[in-house]
Amino acid sequence: MKTEGEQPAPDCAGKRFAIVSARFYAEIADRLEEGARRALRDCGVRDEDIELYRVPGCFELPPAAGRLIAQDRFDAVVALGAVVRGETPHFDYVAGECARGIMNVQLATGVPIGFGVLTTENLAQAQERADPARGDKGYHAAIAAAALLQVPRETPREPAGFRW
Repeated sequence: MKTEGEQPAPDCAGKRFAIVSARFYAEIADRLEEGARRALRDCGVRDEDIELYRVPGCFELPPAAGRLIAQDRFDAVVALGAVVRGETPHFDYVAGECARGIMNVQLATGVPIGFGVLTTENLAQAQERADPARGDKGYHAAIAAAALLQVPRETPREPAGFRW
């Protein structure tokens, strides 16, 4: 299968993935989950090598991802959810802290986390981005996590020459 832009889906046969899904907007979460599973199948991941975990909202995604990574059972994680702007600054705090938290977990552990958190102005935009025919962001988040598994981890280097 090819992904958007005609790039082949990365081969992740034998890899294990966790999908962490924020359920605050359940209909959106369902669509994102479906897309992520479809992408992982396109990458050769067996259904039994994909585990789904659900959390109440996007604020809970970073600690959930961290806990799953700490179990040392997964090669990568896909974080899914939606934060829709409202009339208060709540959107800014949740969206920003979610993104920062996921990046911090990813950098601290070296385990790839596909970022499939929609940050939209309204529910219609979130529905469009989750829809397989119009945005398919769950799919793209899983492909991103799978693609990162293709990048070799850094290995410690021997010192070369004199260093200050």
